[in-house]
Amino acid sequence: MSETETTPRSESHGPKLAKSMTAGLLFFYVLGDVLGSGIYALIGLVADEVGGAFWTAFALGVGVALITGLAYAELVTRYPVAAGAALYIKKAFRNEFFTFVVTFCMLAAIVTASGALALTFGGEYFKEFLDWPTTIVAVGFVAVLSFINYRGISETAKTNAVMTFIELTGLLIIIVIGITTVLTGDANYGAVVDFKGDGNIVLAILGGAALSFFAMTGFENAANVAEETQNAVRVFPKALLGGMAVAGLLYVLVAISTSLVASYESVAGSEGALLEVVRQGPLAVPTWIFALIALIAVTNTCLVTMVTQSRILYGMAQEGAVPEVFAKVHPKRRTPWVGILFTFIMVVGMLVAAGAEVETLASASVVFLLFIYGLVIVACLKLRRESEEPASFVAPTPLLYLGIAGNAGLLAYTVIDDPSLLVYCGILLAIGLVLWAAQHLHGRRKVSVSG
Repeated sequence: MSETETTPRSESHGPKLAKSMTAGLLFFYVLGDVLGSGIYALIGLVADEVGGAFWTAFALGVGVALITGLAYAELVTRYPVAAGAALYIKKAFRNEFFTFVVTFCMLAAIVTASGALALTFGGEYFKEFLDWPTTIVAVGFVAVLSFINYRGISETAKTNAVMTFIELTGLLIIIVIGITTVLTGDANYGAVVDFKGDGNIVLAILGGAALSFFAMTGFENAANVAEETQNAVRVFPKALLGGMAVAGLLYVLVAISTSLVASYESVAGSEGALLEVVRQGPLAVPTWIFALIALIAVTNTCLVTMVTQSRILYGMAQEGAVPEVFAKVHPKRRTPWVGILFTFIMVVGMLVAAGAEVETLASASVVFLLFIYGLVIVACLKLRRESEEPASFVAPTPLLYLGIAGNAGLLAYTVIDDPSLLVYCGILLAIGLVLWAAQHLHGRRKVSVSG
């Protein structure tokens, strides 16, 4: 997950964005957005939920995400502007407060994801180099990324493409190790169909799918570049769904390769499970090199998500949804320093005060995103009936209803399986409501004084 929606500004009458995004560039943009570091962080935790056949959880997560992508594809061809979920919710439900809640849920999803990635950075991959306390490393990691964010967006953009290539290389290494293991006759085929024997298989797959969904997030960001895409109404659906499908296929292949190569006991519950694939595989890949690749992947994803956090707050402040202090820009750096500082405090607060684990924070992020994705599909069906804007791509209606059920089912299972997630999500939503109340109280005071 690298960037995301801000509050809708599609109805502004300012200069239009340049249409510089071709179909091919859009495909790789989607692929880069989805291929984040989530699989580096969670593959061992998914295995612990399901068993050796945990690739089935990734397949289910990919399927639900692809159906959700169908709704985004239809909505973008109807509204080919830079806005995303916030715009769709605004047009479908016509409620300012509800639009704010959805937008802040996206911010909260990114904050919790950043916390999960920071803990992953400070975990087993980092310990290949230095055995320092995970939380201390995670806090320092967030501080460094916040400083880079403060320094300027150009420093972020210049390294993103290189980092994306490196993290893709890491996944391809795992797949090649899996293929080599099969060719040498050492593959553990039984593990690929082995489910945990101490529970219901369906529930186990659901639990794993809810976690694996974290690795598929990011596709929604493509809606933000729709206005900059050449002939978006024609090329967007193929590029979006194609990029998601390729990323999903890579994830499933990585999961199968892990089962074929590494023993279940060595990867289940591990936050550095892919290191075990490298250690136990037939190729002479130094573990420190793969650990470095994983750290780069986590850094890439977390850096861009932290950039997005501050920009969402900045955009919400410009729209008058939160106090205008979040729209402050540093006079020299031209970066939203108040938003950067605020999101830094939010992430570090979760890491230090809450003492959360990777699985908890990733699950909290998924809760917010499943809620948003389900609403986007509902908005798609609603706007299909009500909107006068035509859509060149119409998603199959039965699949959209299946998508609503899929998102709702994963959301319900995630919360029921870990009720403490309601506390994390509730605290973050409470922060949003405080910001909303502060802004509207301030607005009424200004009206009163001027009157």
